[in-house]
Amino acid sequence: MKKLILSLCLILGFSAAFAQKSNVAKAENYTLQEKPDFAAAREAIKAAMQDVKTKSDAKTYFTAGMIGFKENEAFNTKMILDAKSVDPLAKGKAIMEAYKYFLIADSLDKLPNAKGKIKPRFGKKIKDNLKELYNGQHNIIAYGAQLFDNKNYKEAYNIFNTYLNMPKLPVMNKELAMDSTYKMIKYYTAIAATNNEDHVNAVSLYTDLKKDNYEPKNVYQLLAEEYRLTKDTDNYLSTLKEGVQKFPKDPWFLQNIINHYIYSDQIPEASKYLDEAIALAPDIAQYYYVKGNVEERLGNNFNARKAFEKALELDPKLAEAYGGIGRLIFNNAVQILNDASMIKDNKLYQKEKDKADNIFRESMPYLKKAVELNPKDTDFKQALKQLYFRLQMQEEYDAISKELGN
Repeated sequence: MKKLILSLCLILGFSAAFAQKSNVAKAENYTLQEKPDFAAAREAIKAAMQDVKTKSDAKTYFTAGMIGFKENEAFNTKMILDAKSVDPLAKGKAIMEAYKYFLIADSLDKLPNAKGKIKPRFGKKIKDNLKELYNGQHNIIAYGAQLFDNKNYKEAYNIFNTYLNMPKLPVMNKELAMDSTYKMIKYYTAIAATNNEDHVNAVSLYTDLKKDNYEPKNVYQLLAEEYRLTKDTDNYLSTLKEGVQKFPKDPWFLQNIINHYIYSDQIPEASKYLDEAIALAPDIAQYYYVKGNVEERLGNNFNARKAFEKALELDPKLAEAYGGIGRLIFNNAVQILNDASMIKDNKLYQKEKDKADNIFRESMPYLKKAVELNPKDTDFKQALKQLYFRLQMQEEYDAISKELGN
């Protein structure tokens, strides 16, 4: 009797294992038939994944990977006929399903069998399928781009990062190209990290991109911003200073260095570094404009005006330099009026007031030119408004007030 029970148990155990293997076969058939039924295939493979006898079988997970892989192929075919008929997120989900299960299948496929021997069955097929997902820009790259465009930066980062890691997978055997497309995806992975405020990964990627020399100016700027946001002052300044050396004709790096020194009340340091930068690139108008602002901050108005004039000599259309000269003249007149307020003699006071009014008038053509060259800058218009008010130019005052909406 015991033997009968034992035999029955063996039969039942064999039948259960056979049933699960049958589910793997069913999933494979549903996937590969002329009109695939991917939903039925997933249901069939689900039971095999949960059964103790088949959940560790490489064939189970290779079949699961093929469901997503073949569904993605079906989506690609459909897109040729009508791209709008395909849900890019559903397509992306199928791609990542295939990727996930292929990796599990590969790891199980490399385990020793009951005899202690390693006999991979799916390595080549897995590698070929992953190559297709990697090289076809309508696959992983397109999915990441869709998420990026949807502003789902966290998931875009994850998908792009999957792409970046694929050439490093042991199964790929260093056969995937890390070419210009790879560098481009690395760049957008970094931007996705920035937009997701993932500063650690953003810094790591931008630092790597510096070595790649990909979009170098943008990379230096973005890396500097990451350091600024994380209050890493030393790396922020060193990155900006590297930027000045590499891109001497781009004022962005210098201006941010100067701003840092100005806002941290290190004006002499700002002036010193600016002189070094001008010596490096003496034909950049923006540098002289910034120097004018620094000299003005130090109280050296004569040097400030000379710097603004040099900027205009190099770039006659630099509105900010006209505005800087206008501001210097305007503030000089204000100082004369402030000093005159202490004079008790009416005649002497009026003489100083007239003197101030004449100087106010000297600032007018510079401020007007600044507005003409950059009509969108409301600061120039506000300065003109104050000037018209002081000089009692009511018509002009009313016109500019209307422009400013007040």
